[in-house]
Amino acid sequence: MSTRKMQRRQFLGTAAAGLAAPFILDSHIRAQERQGSGPNGRINIGFIGVGIMGRGHLQGLLGNRAVQVVAVAEVHRGRRDDAVERVHRAYATERKAGTYRGCTAFIDFRELLARREIDAVLIATPDHWHAIPAILAARARKDIYCEKPLSLTIAESRAMITAARDNNIVFQTGSQQRTEFGGHFRKAVEYVRAGRIGQVRTVRVGVGGPPRPCDLANEATPDGIDWDRWNGPSPARAFNAVLCPTGIHNHFPAWRNYREYAGGGLADMGAHHFDIAQWALNMDTSGPTEIHPPERGDTGLRFVYANGIQMFHGGPTDCVFEGADGTIRVHRGGISSTPATILQTPLGERDFHLPNVGNNHKQNWLDCIRTRRRPVADVEIGAKTAQVCQLAAIGYQLRRRLNWDPAREEFADNAEANRLRSRENRAPWNRI
Repeated sequence: MSTRKMQRRQFLGTAAAGLAAPFILDSHIRAQERQGSGPNGRINIGFIGVGIMGRGHLQGLLGNRAVQVVAVAEVHRGRRDDAVERVHRAYATERKAGTYRGCTAFIDFRELLARREIDAVLIATPDHWHAIPAILAARARKDIYCEKPLSLTIAESRAMITAARDNNIVFQTGSQQRTEFGGHFRKAVEYVRAGRIGQVRTVRVGVGGPPRPCDLANEATPDGIDWDRWNGPSPARAFNAVLCPTGIHNHFPAWRNYREYAGGGLADMGAHHFDIAQWALNMDTSGPTEIHPPERGDTGLRFVYANGIQMFHGGPTDCVFEGADGTIRVHRGGISSTPATILQTPLGERDFHLPNVGNNHKQNWLDCIRTRRRPVADVEIGAKTAQVCQLAAIGYQLRRRLNWDPAREEFADNAEANRLRSRENRAPWNRI
């Protein structure tokens, strides 16, 4: 069996019984999409997940007159009601009206996807709930903005690419460092790719460690939380507020630490910083070919690319690029170089420059919905970055050298590692 077929079969055993929900798709469902099907040509958007990230995205888009938020899907009643009320207040104020009631609330995201008037969705769920809604949204011909890291497994990421391409949808990964944070990361990429530090030798990415199995104590499920639906495709376990806070929280919940739901700090911030490394190395649609984990510890894993460049998990700051002629260090607060003259000398017209896509990540997505161009963090880019994080996690788990084929997306002569590219999801989310 070919690798792609095997990966597809593996993922088909990992997604959702969601197609049991009634999707009546018209091949012309998106005829109005370029102009938007909402009032005054606005793009109608539905939100799937409104925790701290989803709430932040919601607040940003409520002030954007190019869009209309028309639906919210969330398994936590308090957060669901809060999000709907935020929408109603914002649009009532905008219209100088006393009331507005145009946003529909759902517990089941599949009901949201079945709404024909919705043009696009923003997915800001925990990581284990990225792939299934994204694949079903693509099949429903909705454009997608999905938080990073794009997927929980390598097989999921490939299935997400396939769904997006098969249905010709615009898919933006939430890798905001490509557009925002003062342009520091964009500048670093341009200077590295323009050759200002000479031949790149090493890259160091300073992020947290790999995930660990969830060992939290069992707690009683509070009223207003559909815990079975929150847990979804992950192995059955009792509720714990560390995973799903009971209120309108203002912190990032620690589900990020656990293998059943996410990729640890390695994938949480690694999805941002490995993304910049891949971009600077011109590897957006590829990846490393060797993974060398340390014998012990949660840092120090080494990647090797086919061209000999080495990338280390661990470093003094977000991203450090070391070349034959100097070093560039970049983080969210700024950028510096050794020698300092590297960054003091502006790039010329003939130097490498990235396309101008603006400084607002969601606006880049909205612009591409109208133009039908691929956004700056297209689904394949997000998938390959997620795979770098997943390769590192597999390396730490197995503690031996692994050889990776980034084109075929398989390990060479290592059945155990290849099995870890996917996982068996819990019924009824184990078929799609």
